[in-house]
Amino acid sequence: MTTKLSRLFGLDLLRAIAISLVVISHCTFLLFPNTTSIVLDVIRLFGAVGVDLFFVLSGYLIGGILLKQIASNKTKFKDLFVFWKRRWLRTLPNYFLVLILNVLLLSALGKGLVSDIWLYVPFLQNFVTQHPDFFTEAWSLSIEEYAYLILPFLMYCSFTVFKKVKPKKLFLIVTLVTIVVLFGLKLYYGLTTDVTSYKTWSLTFRKVVVYRLDSIYYGFLLIYVSKQFPNWVAKCKTYLLLLGIALFGLLHIAIFWFKIMPETHLMFYTLFYLQVLILSLGLMFPYFSSLNYKGIWQPLVYFISTRSYTIYLVNYSLVLLTFQHFFEIEQFSVFQKCFALIGYLITTLLISELIYRWFEQPILKFRDKKYSR
Repeated sequence: MTTKLSRLFGLDLLRAIAISLVVISHCTFLLFPNTTSIVLDVIRLFGAVGVDLFFVLSGYLIGGILLKQIASNKTKFKDLFVFWKRRWLRTLPNYFLVLILNVLLLSALGKGLVSDIWLYVPFLQNFVTQHPDFFTEAWSLSIEEYAYLILPFLMYCSFTVFKKVKPKKLFLIVTLVTIVVLFGLKLYYGLTTDVTSYKTWSLTFRKVVVYRLDSIYYGFLLIYVSKQFPNWVAKCKTYLLLLGIALFGLLHIAIFWFKIMPETHLMFYTLFYLQVLILSLGLMFPYFSSLNYKGIWQPLVYFISTRSYTIYLVNYSLVLLTFQHFFEIEQFSVFQKCFALIGYLITTLLISELIYRWFEQPILKFRDKKYSR
């Protein structure tokens, strides 16, 4: 079982940062409903960046697990099924629990469910089309689930077909080929789609599975380079961190300065923006992976990190939208909004803690007993 002692503080910190960015961005909808400004746009942009950070982190960790299996000569399909079972027991129970809670909540509030809700079961609700306006957090879960399915399956097929080629080499080749194919799908989108706003682009591209799988697969490349050239990466980790920060900053300064928007520069957003964003985040990983902090903030980082998945699932659809349903937030005074914000955060943490303690942890203990690493 993954214990507190075996965890890497730097990766826990990245998880804590990612979920904090998401929650803080959602707080703006509570404090400043129906309001737009440059400051709010920046905060909400960082909320989207938080999800991208989760994507890179997932690819980094999952790619690392696959590389460990390869190093242990676990290249048979039975080994792949063990990998899938471990991932499914990590992600699916919480997802389906919160999906059911969302269905029950909407029924209790007298609201109708979206059509084809069954698509949420095989994660097909946003595979090639925009995500429905229900349990909207699920868009990123679909991307992650299919990322765990498609590329590992292709890798293990290659292990079977190309037995004379080293599995590590195939890991790299299949990852690169898959990213190139996905780039072709992005190009097709850019050539055939009319986009009228950032929101339209986000719904029809940023949150659609077939266009976003590579965000996780860049994490595969990152961990491959880290494992193949550990000395160089360790030596350059600070420079890579600074380069990542600079790249991230310059990218967004250019967007705001030159007013680059999807409706005017669709190819930039389709073929360049998200890839550079992912690269800038990935460059920071070697530095964070080496952090080993045992100070006063470590328990807080650990707490937020271990609950981050549940917090992500419940904070918006279950909690925030329920608050907005029962309270006319836009009519609140500043004091009332702050009180509502505190209530929102406490409710989110309470529900997340209950699910983590009494649902997620028992399942993970069962998983680690049934399917050891």
